[in-house]
Amino acid sequence: MERILILGAGFGGLELATRLSEEVPDAVEVTLIDQSESFVFGFSKLDVMFGREKPAAVHMYYRDIVKPSVEFRHETVRSIDPANKRVTTDGGTYDADVLVIALGADIAPELTPGVVEDGNEFYTVAGAERVRDVVASFDSGDAIISVLGPFYKCPAAPYEAAMMLHDQLVRRGVRDETTIKVLTPMPMPVPISKEASAGIRAGLESRGIEFWPETVVTGIDPATKLATLRDGRTINYDLFLAIPVHRAPAVVAESGMTVDGWIPVDHTTFATSFPDVYAVGDVTSAPVPRVGVIAEGEAGTVADVLVHRLQGGESPAPYPGIATCYIEFGGAEVAKFDVNFLGGPSPFGVFKEPSLELAAAKKEFGATRRRRWFG
Repeated sequence: MERILILGAGFGGLELATRLSEEVPDAVEVTLIDQSESFVFGFSKLDVMFGREKPAAVHMYYRDIVKPSVEFRHETVRSIDPANKRVTTDGGTYDADVLVIALGADIAPELTPGVVEDGNEFYTVAGAERVRDVVASFDSGDAIISVLGPFYKCPAAPYEAAMMLHDQLVRRGVRDETTIKVLTPMPMPVPISKEASAGIRAGLESRGIEFWPETVVTGIDPATKLATLRDGRTINYDLFLAIPVHRAPAVVAESGMTVDGWIPVDHTTFATSFPDVYAVGDVTSAPVPRVGVIAEGEAGTVADVLVHRLQGGESPAPYPGIATCYIEFGGAEVAKFDVNFLGGPSPFGVFKEPSLELAAAKKEFGATRRRRWFG
């Protein structure tokens, strides 16, 4: 029996555990570890933030996982020894034949002055719940949605938040008393696709939302309600919604696995420089965005590699870099972006305009994974 230890039960960890349970249950003992009790889709945080869902409704509890050869442990990882494939948690020590790091990226609002005090992050469920109440009382003034670092999860989220905020303010009859700006270090909303970027920008412009590309906020002052930009300018805000700087979890950085802050991998297999140690998802420096569905695809590649290791046969295909991302456009409509990051000389994709049909497809996307991962 191969002892497979998976750290992190997000898109990547859940998909890998499910694949191994489905395909080689008699050949593996899978231990899945996460410090949380439940999984929440990233898009569900926006649902909480704008009152579409109650916080209790978006949690899928790991205790409900019942899969052959998979055991979930609700524990916090304290140290990782990749050379010996040994992991210590607050519940014990684990030795593995194969170790997979899928711990994601942590947000670090403290790295931008003033954001902890007045920044309103919505990348955690608790943060989204707090922002729900802040947004509900925002009746006038200037709203800023600001990307504070070069890498962040869910690239479309700032634009989704802006359009959903617009809708809420319109429903409440106060949109004319407000401004909304989206600030990002990127030159366009989706740098790999002019088509998708144009679609998002058109959605912003039609709603009177300002787009400020290549603009970085270096700090905010809760006393004066001024945000300072990297070029020295200041702009006023009354509501500041922050996408904080992201970084690898401290326990990963302390393991000696990172280079320039992230785990380097062979992006065809997601093997690290340590034998029988793999990494998937937001914690890696693979040449793809930090998106849940990307982590899911990467985990599928690792599953192919491990199943081949156990059963033989033809060598698995390399990771294709293909993904589908859904983008909220406010109201009841959703757009879609089908993208291929590794299939050509440069990434390319197809943007599909927002529609009710795509909103239904997004809903089924979530329902399918809920059934598959949690039964």
